[in-house]
Amino acid sequence: MATKSLLVTGGAGFIGTNFIRHILATRPNWHMVNLDALTYAGNLANFQDLATNLANRHRFIHGDIRDESLLALLFAEESFDTVVHFAAESHVDRSIMGPEAFLKTNVEGTFRLLKASLKSWEEKGRPESFRFLHISTDEVYGSLGSEGCFTESTPYDPSSPYSASKAASDHFVRAYFRTYGLPTIITNCSNNFGPYQFPEKLIPLMILNIMEEKVLPVYGDGKHVRDWLYVIDHCDGLVRVLEEGRPGETYNIGGGAERQNIEVVQLLCRLLDLRLDRSGSKASRNLIKFVTDRPGHDRRYAIDASKIKGELGWSPAHEFEEALAATVDWYLANMDWVEMVRSGEYRKWIEINYGDR
Repeated sequence: MATKSLLVTGGAGFIGTNFIRHILATRPNWHMVNLDALTYAGNLANFQDLATNLANRHRFIHGDIRDESLLALLFAEESFDTVVHFAAESHVDRSIMGPEAFLKTNVEGTFRLLKASLKSWEEKGRPESFRFLHISTDEVYGSLGSEGCFTESTPYDPSSPYSASKAASDHFVRAYFRTYGLPTIITNCSNNFGPYQFPEKLIPLMILNIMEEKVLPVYGDGKHVRDWLYVIDHCDGLVRVLEEGRPGETYNIGGGAERQNIEVVQLLCRLLDLRLDRSGSKASRNLIKFVTDRPGHDRRYAIDASKIKGELGWSPAHEFEEALAATVDWYLANMDWVEMVRSGEYRKWIEINYGDR
């Protein structure tokens, strides 16, 4: 199995954490430098349980992807042949309240990383084996009607400052391939869920609120549709793209599990009621409360993942209900982790967004 030296940006966040742990478990010859600014959603405790022999393959660097001097130093020290770019501000509600942070991290940060990668790649003689993998979102495509799916050729139509910033970063990545020849690949994924997800997102927020018998806030009529992707399946797809994907290409990675938000919340209520022995007047569905819809809320996302399946042979290995139950069980078994990430900033954020509705 080939040896690889990876720079993983945002590796202490939700998807980055799962990716690093997946690589440590499945690719023994891959070594990683995890560059993360440790903002509110980054958590080094995600790696505390690693055995020493695994930790030796994972070097953590606390830093910002906009720091050109740091990037130059890391590329010189490690001679990376692969960049996996997760680092991003990613929560739509936060982007509505404070869009500038999304511009700085998602656009400027991606540009600085591309600039450093190009310089290193050219200094090493433009090796064909180099890869710059940029992880993006289906939200860049905008909103769908009741039918159809996003494909890799769907025109971009972002609705929020978050999706606009990711669309801009995608364009920069694509331009660096077309202009300079840098071997970049873009993946656009659907909504991820699974272990280590920060509790502002729908599924972990609902799990924890159900456990604590708090209100379950659901935007609008709850019938917004998302295509759900188990994060373990996503990581497997990213590895497949790194190993077999073609530079200059885009691959959509979807879970093929469209569900209305209210359906997801109701299923979580049932799963947790079984585990917490609740029923009747204590049933968790009684905690559901519909709240004012957020501005520019896209109605439906759905991914056509036929390209990655046809070209690279990837498809999700887990059924949605199976993966959701496993996610519930992970949170129930890891409440120490949950309490550790529930910082004062997190509690303030939940209060600002949901406290008065």
